[in-house]
Amino acid sequence: MLLEGLHIPLTTPFHSDGRVALPKLAANVARYSKTPAVGLIVLGPSAEPTLLSDDETRDVLRTAAQAAAPEKVLLAGIARDSVRSVLALADFAAQQHYDAVLVAEPSVATDARELLVFFQTIADRSPLPVILLSTGTRPLTVNTVAELAAHSNILGLIDYDSQAAAISDLHAHTTAVKREVTVTSTFAAVTARMRLASETTAAPALITVGSLSSSTTAVAEPPPLAPALRTRTKSVGFQILSGNSSSLLAALNAGVVGIAPAFAAAAPQACYEVYAAWKDGDSALAEEKQLRLREAAALAESLGPSSLKYACDLNGYAGGSPRLPHLPPTGDQRANLESAMRGLRN
Repeated sequence: MLLEGLHIPLTTPFHSDGRVALPKLAANVARYSKTPAVGLIVLGPSAEPTLLSDDETRDVLRTAAQAAAPEKVLLAGIARDSVRSVLALADFAAQQHYDAVLVAEPSVATDARELLVFFQTIADRSPLPVILLSTGTRPLTVNTVAELAAHSNILGLIDYDSQAAAISDLHAHTTAVKREVTVTSTFAAVTARMRLASETTAAPALITVGSLSSSTTAVAEPPPLAPALRTRTKSVGFQILSGNSSSLLAALNAGVVGIAPAFAAAAPQACYEVYAAWKDGDSALAEEKQLRLREAAALAESLGPSSLKYACDLNGYAGGSPRLPHLPPTGDQRANLESAMRGLRN
Protein backbone atom coordinates (compact mmCIF):
# COMPACT_ATOMS: atom_id res chain seq x y z
CA MET A 1 0.00 0.00 0.00
CA LEU A 2 1.34 3.39 -1.03
CA LEU A 3 1.24 5.94 1.83
CA GLU A 4 2.54 9.07 0.11
CA GLY A 5 0.60 12.28 0.82
CA LEU A 6 -1.64 13.67 3.55
CA HIS A 7 -3.58 11.31 5.82
CA ILE A 8 -6.25 12.87 8.04
CA PRO A 9 -6.54 11.43 11.58
CA LEU A 10 -10.26 11.55 12.34
CA THR A 11 -11.71 12.68 15.64
CA THR A 12 -14.60 10.76 17.19
CA PRO A 13 -17.73 12.90 17.63
CA PHE A 14 -19.80 12.28 20.76
CA HIS A 15 -23.26 13.46 21.72
CA SER A 16 -23.59 15.56 24.87
CA ASP A 17 -24.67 12.42 26.78
CA GLY A 18 -21.49 10.56 25.79
CA ARG A 19 -22.88 8.37 23.00
CA VAL A 20 -20.83 8.07 19.80
CA ALA A 21 -22.39 10.31 17.15
CA LEU A 22 -22.14 7.96 14.17
CA PRO A 23 -24.14 10.13 11.72
CA LYS A 24 -21.82 13.06 12.46
CA LEU A 25 -18.80 10.82 11.92
CA ALA A 26 -20.20 9.72 8.56
CA ALA A 27 -20.79 13.36 7.55
CA ASN A 28 -17.20 14.25 8.49
CA VAL A 29 -15.80 11.35 6.48
CA ALA A 30 -17.88 12.27 3.43
CA ARG A 31 -16.57 15.83 3.59
CA TYR A 32 -12.95 14.77 4.19
CA SER A 33 -13.30 12.51 1.15
CA LYS A 34 -13.63 15.65 -0.98
CA THR A 35 -10.30 17.07 0.21
CA PRO A 36 -6.92 16.42 -1.48
CA ALA A 37 -5.96 14.01 1.33
CA VAL A 38 -4.93 10.56 0.10
CA GLY A 39 -6.14 8.76 3.21
CA LEU A 40 -8.09 8.75 6.45
CA ILE A 41 -6.94 7.38 9.81
CA VAL A 42 -9.83 6.01 11.84
CA LEU A 43 -9.30 5.77 15.62
CA GLY A 44 -5.79 7.14 15.67
CA PRO A 45 -4.36 8.69 18.86
CA SER A 46 -6.42 11.90 18.59
CA ALA A 47 -9.72 10.00 18.26
CA GLU A 48 -9.91 9.03 21.96
CA PRO A 49 -9.72 5.31 21.05
CA THR A 50 -9.07 4.10 24.60
CA LEU A 51 -12.42 5.56 25.68
CA LEU A 52 -14.39 3.34 23.28
CA SER A 53 -15.69 -0.17 23.97
CA ASP A 54 -14.99 -2.95 21.46
CA ASP A 55 -18.54 -2.66 20.12
CA GLU A 56 -18.17 1.11 19.70
CA THR A 57 -14.81 0.58 18.01
CA ARG A 58 -16.44 -1.72 15.46
CA ASP A 59 -19.29 0.72 14.92
CA VAL A 60 -16.84 3.54 14.22
CA LEU A 61 -14.73 1.43 11.87
CA ARG A 62 -17.81 0.28 9.96
CA THR A 63 -19.36 3.74 9.71
CA ALA A 64 -16.18 5.39 8.46
CA ALA A 65 -15.57 2.68 5.85
CA GLN A 66 -19.09 2.99 4.51
CA ALA A 67 -18.87 6.78 4.22
CA ALA A 68 -15.39 7.08 2.71
CA ALA A 69 -14.76 7.56 -0.99
CA PRO A 70 -13.28 4.36 -2.47
CA GLU A 71 -10.05 6.02 -3.57
CA LYS A 72 -9.13 7.13 -0.03
CA VAL A 73 -6.63 4.92 1.78
CA LEU A 74 -8.21 3.73 5.04
CA LEU A 75 -6.05 3.01 8.09
CA ALA A 76 -7.71 1.39 11.12
CA GLY A 77 -6.39 2.25 14.57
CA ILE A 78 -6.71 -0.95 16.58
CA ALA A 79 -4.38 -0.34 19.52
CA ARG A 80 -4.92 -2.87 22.31
CA ASP A 81 -2.63 -4.42 24.90
CA SER A 82 -3.25 -8.05 23.95
CA VAL A 83 -2.30 -9.73 20.68
CA ARG A 84 -5.61 -11.57 20.65
CA SER A 85 -7.64 -8.36 20.85
CA VAL A 86 -5.59 -6.64 18.16
CA LEU A 87 -5.98 -9.56 15.77
CA ALA A 88 -9.74 -9.73 16.35
CA LEU A 89 -10.03 -6.08 15.33
CA ALA A 90 -7.65 -6.63 12.41
CA ASP A 91 -9.98 -9.35 11.11
CA PHE A 92 -12.94 -6.98 11.44
CA ALA A 93 -11.06 -4.16 9.66
CA ALA A 94 -10.29 -6.54 6.80
CA GLN A 95 -14.00 -7.40 6.53
CA GLN A 96 -14.71 -3.66 6.20
CA HIS A 97 -12.09 -3.41 3.42
CA TYR A 98 -9.52 -1.28 5.22
CA ASP A 99 -6.08 -1.07 3.68
CA ALA A 100 -3.87 -1.39 6.76
CA VAL A 101 -4.02 -1.42 10.55
CA LEU A 102 -2.28 1.01 12.90
CA VAL A 103 -0.79 -0.70 15.96
CA ALA A 104 0.86 1.01 18.93
CA GLU A 105 3.19 -0.34 21.61
CA PRO A 106 1.23 -2.11 24.36
CA SER A 107 1.35 -0.43 27.74
CA VAL A 108 2.07 -3.77 29.43
CA ALA A 109 5.29 -4.60 27.55
CA THR A 110 8.16 -4.82 30.03
CA ASP A 111 11.18 -5.18 27.76
CA ALA A 112 12.35 -5.04 24.14
CA ARG A 113 11.88 -8.78 23.61
CA GLU A 114 8.21 -8.68 24.59
CA LEU A 115 7.72 -5.67 22.36
CA LEU A 116 9.25 -7.37 19.32
CA VAL A 117 7.22 -10.55 19.84
CA PHE A 118 4.04 -8.48 20.19
CA PHE A 119 4.47 -6.72 16.85
CA GLN A 120 5.93 -9.71 15.01
CA THR A 121 3.11 -12.03 16.08
CA ILE A 122 0.50 -9.51 14.96
CA ALA A 123 2.29 -8.99 11.64
CA ASP A 124 2.53 -12.76 11.11
CA ARG A 125 -1.22 -13.29 11.55
CA SER A 126 -2.86 -10.03 10.50
CA PRO A 127 -4.86 -10.19 7.26
CA LEU A 128 -3.90 -6.55 6.64
CA PRO A 129 -0.50 -4.84 6.49
CA VAL A 130 0.66 -3.32 9.76
CA ILE A 131 1.75 0.27 10.33
CA LEU A 132 3.63 0.97 13.54
CA LEU A 133 2.53 3.86 15.73
CA SER A 134 5.05 5.81 17.79
CA THR A 135 3.73 8.52 20.12
CA GLY A 136 5.27 10.92 22.56
CA THR A 137 4.09 8.85 25.51
CA ARG A 138 5.24 5.52 24.09
CA PRO A 139 7.89 6.17 21.41
CA LEU A 140 9.48 3.25 19.60
CA THR A 141 13.28 3.19 19.52
CA VAL A 142 15.22 3.32 16.27
CA ASN A 143 16.61 -0.20 16.84
CA THR A 144 13.12 -1.61 17.42
CA VAL A 145 11.73 0.02 14.30
CA ALA A 146 14.70 -1.10 12.21
CA GLU A 147 14.24 -4.74 13.25
CA LEU A 148 10.48 -4.67 12.69
CA ALA A 149 10.85 -2.96 9.30
CA ALA A 150 12.34 -6.16 7.91
CA HIS A 151 9.04 -8.00 8.39
CA SER A 152 7.23 -8.32 5.06
CA ASN A 153 3.83 -7.39 6.54
CA ILE A 154 5.04 -4.24 8.36
CA LEU A 155 5.00 -1.52 5.75
CA GLY A 156 5.63 1.69 7.66
CA LEU A 157 5.54 3.92 10.72
CA ILE A 158 3.59 6.98 11.81
CA ASP A 159 5.71 9.02 14.21
CA TYR A 160 3.89 11.64 16.29
CA ASP A 161 6.86 12.87 18.26
CA SER A 162 10.26 12.73 16.55
CA GLN A 163 12.01 15.77 15.18
CA ALA A 164 13.89 15.89 11.87
CA ALA A 165 17.15 14.46 13.25
CA ALA A 166 15.39 11.38 14.64
CA ILE A 167 13.46 10.96 11.37
CA SER A 168 16.73 11.02 9.44
CA ASP A 169 18.12 8.37 11.79
CA LEU A 170 15.06 6.16 11.27
CA HIS A 171 15.31 6.61 7.52
CA ALA A 172 19.00 5.70 7.52
CA HIS A 173 18.36 2.51 9.51
CA THR A 174 15.61 1.31 7.15
CA THR A 175 17.02 2.19 3.72
CA ALA A 176 17.70 -1.48 2.93
CA VAL A 177 13.98 -2.28 2.96
CA LYS A 178 12.48 -2.42 -0.54
CA ARG A 179 8.88 -3.34 -1.40
CA GLU A 180 6.69 -3.41 -4.49
CA VAL A 181 3.27 -1.79 -4.11
CA THR A 182 0.36 -1.65 -6.54
CA VAL A 183 -0.56 1.80 -7.85
CA THR A 184 -2.83 3.24 -10.50
CA SER A 185 -1.64 4.31 -13.94
CA THR A 186 -1.09 7.78 -12.45
CA PHE A 187 0.89 6.36 -9.48
CA ALA A 188 -1.85 6.84 -6.89
CA ALA A 189 -2.61 4.24 -4.23
CA VAL A 190 -4.91 1.35 -5.16
CA THR A 191 -7.23 0.73 -2.22
CA ALA A 192 -9.08 -2.42 -1.21
CA ARG A 193 -12.42 -0.78 -2.04
CA MET A 194 -11.19 0.19 -5.50
CA ARG A 195 -10.26 -3.44 -6.12
CA LEU A 196 -13.61 -4.60 -4.80
CA ALA A 197 -15.52 -2.24 -7.07
CA SER A 198 -13.48 -3.37 -10.07
CA GLU A 199 -14.01 -7.06 -9.30
CA THR A 200 -17.76 -6.78 -8.74
CA THR A 201 -18.57 -4.64 -11.79
CA ALA A 202 -20.83 -6.68 -14.04
CA ALA A 203 -23.12 -6.07 -17.00
CA PRO A 204 -26.68 -5.28 -15.94
CA ALA A 205 -29.42 -7.68 -16.94
CA LEU A 206 -30.79 -7.09 -20.45
CA ILE A 207 -34.38 -6.10 -21.09
CA THR A 208 -36.10 -8.47 -23.48
CA VAL A 209 -37.28 -7.18 -26.83
CA GLY A 210 -40.78 -8.49 -26.26
CA SER A 211 -41.22 -6.47 -23.10
CA LEU A 212 -40.55 -3.26 -25.03
CA SER A 213 -42.83 -3.77 -28.04
CA SER A 214 -44.65 -6.36 -30.08
CA SER A 215 -41.84 -6.38 -32.61
CA THR A 216 -39.36 -9.23 -32.71
CA THR A 217 -36.81 -7.56 -34.99
CA ALA A 218 -35.21 -5.11 -32.54
CA VAL A 219 -31.74 -5.87 -31.19
CA ALA A 220 -30.87 -5.30 -27.55
CA GLU A 221 -27.25 -4.43 -26.81
CA PRO A 222 -25.65 -4.45 -23.36
CA PRO A 223 -24.55 -1.08 -21.98
CA PRO A 224 -20.78 -0.61 -21.79
CA LEU A 225 -18.98 -1.90 -18.71
CA ALA A 226 -17.16 0.46 -16.40
CA PRO A 227 -13.51 0.79 -17.40
CA ALA A 228 -11.23 -1.79 -15.84
CA LEU A 229 -8.88 -0.71 -13.06
CA ARG A 230 -5.47 -0.22 -14.65
CA THR A 231 -2.57 -0.78 -12.29
CA ARG A 232 1.20 -0.96 -12.23
CA THR A 233 3.81 -1.47 -9.52
CA LYS A 234 6.07 0.98 -7.77
CA SER A 235 9.14 0.30 -5.65
CA VAL A 236 9.04 1.87 -2.19
CA GLY A 237 11.05 1.61 0.99
CA PHE A 238 9.90 1.45 4.59
CA GLN A 239 7.34 4.26 4.55
CA ILE A 240 7.57 6.78 7.39
CA LEU A 241 4.88 9.41 8.03
CA SER A 242 5.16 12.37 10.39
CA GLY A 243 2.34 13.37 12.71
CA ASN A 244 4.19 16.31 14.27
CA SER A 245 2.28 19.39 13.08
CA SER A 246 4.99 21.85 14.10
CA SER A 247 7.69 20.24 11.95
CA LEU A 248 5.97 18.77 8.90
CA LEU A 249 8.30 20.44 6.43
CA ALA A 250 11.42 19.46 8.34
CA ALA A 251 10.20 15.85 8.48
CA LEU A 252 9.50 15.82 4.73
CA ASN A 253 13.00 17.12 4.08
CA ALA A 254 14.35 14.41 6.40
CA GLY A 255 12.80 11.59 4.36
CA VAL A 256 9.18 10.94 5.36
CA VAL A 257 6.85 10.08 2.47
CA GLY A 258 3.69 11.53 3.99
CA ILE A 259 2.17 13.49 6.84
CA ALA A 260 -0.60 12.70 9.33
CA PRO A 261 -0.92 15.65 11.75
CA ALA A 262 -3.82 15.60 14.19
CA PHE A 263 -4.52 19.21 13.21
CA ALA A 264 -5.51 18.03 9.72
CA ALA A 265 -8.89 17.05 11.17
CA ALA A 266 -9.59 20.76 11.69
CA ALA A 267 -7.71 22.27 8.73
CA PRO A 268 -7.00 19.62 6.07
CA GLN A 269 -6.37 22.12 3.26
CA ALA A 270 -3.81 24.09 5.26
CA CYS A 271 -1.91 20.91 6.11
CA TYR A 272 -2.09 19.65 2.54
CA GLU A 273 -0.64 22.89 1.23
CA VAL A 274 2.59 22.26 3.17
CA TYR A 275 2.94 18.86 1.50
CA ALA A 276 1.95 20.16 -1.95
CA ALA A 277 4.46 23.01 -1.88
CA TRP A 278 7.20 20.63 -0.74
CA LYS A 279 6.25 18.15 -3.46
CA ASP A 280 6.50 20.92 -6.05
CA GLY A 281 9.97 21.82 -4.80
CA ASP A 282 8.91 25.31 -3.68
CA SER A 283 10.75 25.50 -0.37
CA ALA A 284 9.89 29.15 0.30
CA LEU A 285 6.17 28.54 -0.15
CA ALA A 286 6.33 25.35 1.91
CA GLU A 287 7.98 27.24 4.77
CA GLU A 288 5.35 29.96 4.54
CA LYS A 289 2.56 27.37 4.70
CA GLN A 290 4.22 25.66 7.66
CA LEU A 291 4.49 28.93 9.59
CA ARG A 292 0.86 29.74 8.78
CA LEU A 293 -0.52 26.75 10.63
CA ARG A 294 2.10 26.30 13.36
CA GLU A 295 0.53 28.48 16.08
CA ALA A 296 -3.03 27.22 15.61
CA ALA A 297 -1.91 23.59 15.40
CA ALA A 298 0.20 23.83 18.54
CA LEU A 299 -2.66 25.42 20.45
CA ALA A 300 -5.33 22.97 19.27
CA GLU A 301 -3.22 19.89 19.92
CA SER A 302 -1.61 20.90 23.21
CA LEU A 303 -4.93 21.38 25.01
CA GLY A 304 -6.15 17.85 24.33
CA PRO A 305 -8.94 16.25 22.28
CA SER A 306 -11.61 18.75 23.35
CA SER A 307 -9.72 21.72 21.90
CA LEU A 308 -8.95 19.89 18.68
CA LYS A 309 -12.65 19.11 18.38
CA TYR A 310 -13.52 22.76 18.95
CA ALA A 311 -11.12 23.68 16.15
CA CYS A 312 -13.00 21.20 13.95
CA ASP A 313 -16.27 22.88 14.88
CA LEU A 314 -14.85 26.24 13.83
CA ASN A 315 -14.25 24.92 10.31
CA GLY A 316 -17.62 23.22 9.92
CA TYR A 317 -16.62 19.68 10.85
CA ALA A 318 -18.52 17.93 13.63
CA GLY A 319 -16.13 18.01 16.56
CA GLY A 320 -18.74 17.56 19.21
CA SER A 321 -18.42 17.10 22.94
CA PRO A 322 -15.46 15.29 24.52
CA ARG A 323 -16.09 12.10 26.47
CA LEU A 324 -15.29 12.19 30.16
CA PRO A 325 -12.78 12.44 31.74
CA HIS A 326 -11.91 14.99 29.00
CA LEU A 327 -13.50 18.39 29.62
CA PRO A 328 -14.52 21.03 27.08
CA PRO A 329 -12.18 24.00 26.55
CA THR A 330 -12.62 27.01 28.80
CA GLY A 331 -13.87 30.35 27.54
CA ASP A 332 -10.35 31.74 27.29
CA GLN A 333 -9.14 28.66 25.43
CA ARG A 334 -12.02 28.96 22.96
CA ALA A 335 -11.24 32.62 22.36
CA ASN A 336 -7.56 31.86 21.74
CA LEU A 337 -8.44 29.07 19.32
CA GLU A 338 -10.89 31.28 17.44
CA SER A 339 -8.19 33.91 17.03
CA ALA A 340 -5.56 31.41 15.90
CA MET A 341 -7.92 29.68 13.46
CA ARG A 342 -9.17 32.90 11.85
CA GLY A 343 -6.91 32.57 8.81
CA LEU A 344 -7.34 28.81 8.41
CA ARG A 345 -10.97 28.48 7.34
CA ASN A 346 -11.29 25.52 5.01
